[in-house]
Amino acid sequence: MYLEYTFTVSPTQPATDILLAELAEVGFESFVEIPSGLLAYIVKSDWHEGMIDDCYILKHPDVSISWSVTTLEPQNWNAAWEKSFTPVIVAGQCNIRAPFHTPKKVAYDIVIEPKMSFGTGHHETTHMMVRHLLDTDCVGKSVLDMGCGTGILAILAKKKGATHVDAVDIDSGCVLNARDNVERNGCKDIRVFQGDSAMLAGKKYELILANINRNSLLADIPQYAKCITPGGSLFLSGFYKEDIAAISSKCETYGLTLEKKLEKNRWIAAKYVS
Repeated sequence: MYLEYTFTVSPTQPATDILLAELAEVGFESFVEIPSGLLAYIVKSDWHEGMIDDCYILKHPDVSISWSVTTLEPQNWNAAWEKSFTPVIVAGQCNIRAPFHTPKKVAYDIVIEPKMSFGTGHHETTHMMVRHLLDTDCVGKSVLDMGCGTGILAILAKKKGATHVDAVDIDSGCVLNARDNVERNGCKDIRVFQGDSAMLAGKKYELILANINRNSLLADIPQYAKCITPGGSLFLSGFYKEDIAAISSKCETYGLTLEKKLEKNRWIAAKYVS
């Protein structure tokens, strides 16, 4: 059973994007942007009193946010999702679609059933990470997709010729979903694990992809730096343009240099090289 929070936000931007990011950090699982603000969903058993009290944007003097809460009875989420999910084509090369959509004649046709996982290409961060991957030579490379969600980035890396691909997520539901999508796309040799950055000790990758959030990235950059092979690349997203200085400073401390960044609606996806 889920709780649905309806947030009315004024002015809507950038406050709605900031609110979404902060709610994701405290445990909300999925979101729908609406003209007046945001719908946010959390499993009722995961909710506790005061869990949103520390969200900075709720106390911002220049922003007005009100909300209401509704308990949602169990329903067929897949049926509801099928009514609203539309295919996404990135850079004319990668088509991200549901199983019930018609394939497109593009270089990479990826079938994703997200269930409650993040990563369909609709959000700016996923879209930009896909763009980065499309511009990257993956042939023969070892790749890590950290915080893999649906597994979309791992799948694209494999389709682009990566030989060793690991996908990791801390959420058990995401792990199961990613494994389903890996099989659905004929990429069975992608290894999907449940865990966090602690499980990366001693491992090496030529490409690391992490689309998570600002605080998690800042905490995990030291471990990513240990895992990157000389000349390797680290792709980071899940943060706003206001955070690029902090992210880049942390990377530079560990020998990683900013080479390229993409921006879309204030979200950033950046490439660092060792």
